[in-house]
Amino acid sequence: MDLEQFNQLNVEQAMNTLQPCVHIGSWIQHLIQQRPFTSTDALYQTAAAQAQFWQWSEISNALAQHPRIGEKKAAIVLSNKERQFSQKEQSQLDADIQLQQALYQGNLAYEHKFGHIFLIRAAGRSGIEMLAELNRRLKNTNEQEQQEVKQQLSEIALIRLKQEIQ
Repeated sequence: MDLEQFNQLNVEQAMNTLQPCVHIGSWIQHLIQQRPFTSTDALYQTAAAQAQFWQWSEISNALAQHPRIGEKKAAIVLSNKERQFSQKEQSQLDADIQLQQALYQGNLAYEHKFGHIFLIRAAGRSGIEMLAELNRRLKNTNEQEQQEVKQQLSEIALIRLKQEIQ
């Protein structure tokens, strides 16, 4: 969809367009209220700036919308658009069974330590890179990890937004 089309959507249509990017209502509402945008850069900058205000409770709820790295299903049912985003982002993980097993074991250790799924921007990263990041982040404190999760979720949301509205 182009920017002009996005600017002209009614509120419900705009919500349906933005929700697959990230399930954070305050972010979605802010972007809808800021319309019309004069350029895609203005939209992307506003989206990035608004992501800095996300609270951990919002982020925690949004994590349920993401499958574990290396898995096809999230904890809840995803929309077709969300499934497409996730499949595209994790497409390089399908071939290597040993890598999948290492990611699975790492995911379990991570969830045991932090109480939520390991989230990483998969787009542009190899499975080996993601596994290395998982192992590195297992050494984080809860506070450090919450900041990393916020950054990763923001990156994912912006990549998806750029794919959705051009």
